[in-house]
Amino acid sequence: MTNVVQDQDEIRTIDAGNAPERFARGWHCLGLAKDFRDGKPHSIEAFGGKLVIWADSEGKLNVLDSYCRHMGGDLSQGTIKGDEIACPFHDWRWGGDGKCKDIPYAKRVPMRARTQTWPTMEQDELLYVWNDPEGKQPPADVTVPIMRTPDAEWTDWRWHAITIDTNCREIVDNVVDMAHFFYVHYSLPVYFKNIFEGHTAIQYFNGEGREDMASKRAESSQKAIGNSSIAAYHGPAFMIDDLVYHYPDYDVTSVLVNCHYPISPDKFVLMYGTTVKKTADLPEGMADKIAEGNTAFITKGFEQDVAIWKSKTRINNPLLCEEDGPVYQLRRWYEQFYVDVADITEDMTARFEFEMDTSKPVEAWRKQVAENVKAQEAAAQKAAAL
Repeated sequence: MTNVVQDQDEIRTIDAGNAPERFARGWHCLGLAKDFRDGKPHSIEAFGGKLVIWADSEGKLNVLDSYCRHMGGDLSQGTIKGDEIACPFHDWRWGGDGKCKDIPYAKRVPMRARTQTWPTMEQDELLYVWNDPEGKQPPADVTVPIMRTPDAEWTDWRWHAITIDTNCREIVDNVVDMAHFFYVHYSLPVYFKNIFEGHTAIQYFNGEGREDMASKRAESSQKAIGNSSIAAYHGPAFMIDDLVYHYPDYDVTSVLVNCHYPISPDKFVLMYGTTVKKTADLPEGMADKIAEGNTAFITKGFEQDVAIWKSKTRINNPLLCEEDGPVYQLRRWYEQFYVDVADITEDMTARFEFEMDTSKPVEAWRKQVAENVKAQEAAAQKAAAL
């Protein structure tokens, strides 16, 4: 038996580190606004605590810390009375501005009867809340663009949510990870570029359909032969993907939303939604059918990501090759959302561009696809002969 002795100085060790204890500053989507307008209070675990969401008499959605400042009752288990949310414990009535408006059994409301409020925004039929560890209001120049142009008809959102037991940095890393699109998501990337600037991180992507995965694509995406994508994170938690699917006879313009909010440092809710633009080029009724198919395909892709995240370790010092993209530069951009505004440095927000040389990956991947197709054909011939 031969024992191999390794020089410890030559071994690459993993720095797993710890997930940050604070939560990112920025707009976080909580879901479809209509889901919170059913006349009931709603509970969401987020940012290390619990939120209560309800609509007042004018339909405005309000978000407060869910625990009553009186004796700790859970407001999300209470009832909506007029414009206020009433605690189920002692019926203290709280307004959307965080002030206690009434205590039915008391002569007066205590002057300090205030609770934490969360700034909200409604846009494109979605509800957002602003999180800031410093307690500041959202700056006017930190925005999420409007996604669906008013001059066109779009399908309704197809919306899904998954709770994932890991830190949300894992999904943001995908912005620069070209290679995983081939190995995880059935695509063959032929163009890949990143631009980071300010609070925006963009991924430009062109992909081809894979012949060896044609049957899997046909199950859910109506045999698209490729796609062009401009996916941009606007802040730390909301990505808009302007996604065009290329079909043999027409193109389909769609929007994919990929967004999340943290529950704890090691758990987050991933939400994703799709909407398709209806055009004269699409056969009658096809836009809704394609939206359903694309959502099913995207769902499968996220499930594959989740399977990877469940078994992998957190790694602060990834060992990279030239074709792995600007992982460290992306993480430096991402860090700006976890420090005080006064501590944001120029290198976190300065413009950075990187275009991937895809020649070697594409050569290797096309060879692998050809080998896979050849093996599939041989297996089919063997099965037919039996």
